[in-house]
Amino acid sequence: MVNHSMQSSPRHSRRWLISLLVLLVIAVLCWKFWPAGSADKAGGDKAAGHTGRSGMMRPGFGGGSGPVPVRVAPAVTGDFPLYYKALGTVTALNTINVRSRVGGELVKIHFEEGQMVKAGDLLAEIDPRPYQNALLQAEGTLLQNQAQLKNAQVDVERYRGLYKEDSIAKQTLDTAEALVGQYLGTVKTNQAAVNDARLNLEFTKIRAPIAGRVGLRQVDVGNLVTANDTTFIAVITQTQPISVAFTLPENSLETVLARYRSGAKLPAEAWDRGDTKLQATGVLQSLDNQIDVATGTLKFKARYDNRDQALFPNQFVNVHLLADTLKGVVLAPSAAIQFGTNGTFVYALDGDKKVTIRQLKIGASDGENTVVTEGLAAGDRVVLEGTDRLKEGSEVEVVNDSNQVPTTPTEHLQGKSAASTPDAAVTDKAKKGA
Repeated sequence: MVNHSMQSSPRHSRRWLISLLVLLVIAVLCWKFWPAGSADKAGGDKAAGHTGRSGMMRPGFGGGSGPVPVRVAPAVTGDFPLYYKALGTVTALNTINVRSRVGGELVKIHFEEGQMVKAGDLLAEIDPRPYQNALLQAEGTLLQNQAQLKNAQVDVERYRGLYKEDSIAKQTLDTAEALVGQYLGTVKTNQAAVNDARLNLEFTKIRAPIAGRVGLRQVDVGNLVTANDTTFIAVITQTQPISVAFTLPENSLETVLARYRSGAKLPAEAWDRGDTKLQATGVLQSLDNQIDVATGTLKFKARYDNRDQALFPNQFVNVHLLADTLKGVVLAPSAAIQFGTNGTFVYALDGDKKVTIRQLKIGASDGENTVVTEGLAAGDRVVLEGTDRLKEGSEVEVVNDSNQVPTTPTEHLQGKSAASTPDAAVTDKAKKGA
């Protein structure tokens, strides 16, 4: 009995020890987290004034109980260039694989790789000696048959005189005249052989068929080439002018086709692959005759002078096609446009202290400005920043009011890009307001 009591006592002690540790842990947790929750609750309104949509702290925006600090900008009236953007491929107007038209040893190369050449410039030479000998042989055969023809013609004249005197039979004269005709045919054949030999001799000098840039040499001096060999000597691409092939979806064709068929010259800008640098400006040149049923797009080609060689065959570029210019439309900063369950809207200033929600109908956008077809008028001030804490009738404090007219898309036609991001636009307005 004593032993049983001694064994139970240590177990009972361990239970009390575990219970005590659990209570201590609970107490520590309550001490640690209970004051933090109270502090957050007390300071919540203050913290909310510093956070934006993403939850990140945004300096300069104050508490939630007072007016909401906002930045605003006016809607303006201006001309909006309607651009369609597409990925295009630079295509040479002509690409020539230069091959030899006669066989022989390649004895000379007259071009440098990458050189610009004109039509008719000498590029390479094939050993001409076999063709010179063939020409001499053809000319000798021609001279021989020309002599026989002349002798036959003299005989005919003689036989005609004798036939008039009734000294020979008519058959003899007919035979002599037939022999003249035979020699005339032989001479023509010989003349054709001479011309062919002379042409082959000329083909030993390989000349550029078009003006353009010569590519890398494919055959070295000393190699034997054959007529129309599969291995070409070089490639010439015409780069001035040059074209860019691109496609547009069929739902964007109405405006483009109407302007194109009216005879208008639609400007087509070629920007680099990153869409950051304007490389060339040309015009829409041609279009395909059918829509690709697999992609629902129509192929176009734009033509560029390419005087500075900025465009290179097979280069990828971004095409900005100016389809039309919308005159005198209302333009709002794209950063102010909001999208909700009831559609597109903006927070517009109602006086100087409050905002109201304006439902909009919008049109084209270039990323910086958006065409507003209904809901705004020129001069209406809209909220750019601070919209996350606004609702209908909210009181606001304007901390930056851009009274200057914002950049309009028409400046794009003067060499400025219409692809500025809303953040960049807001930053620029903030600097001006500061």
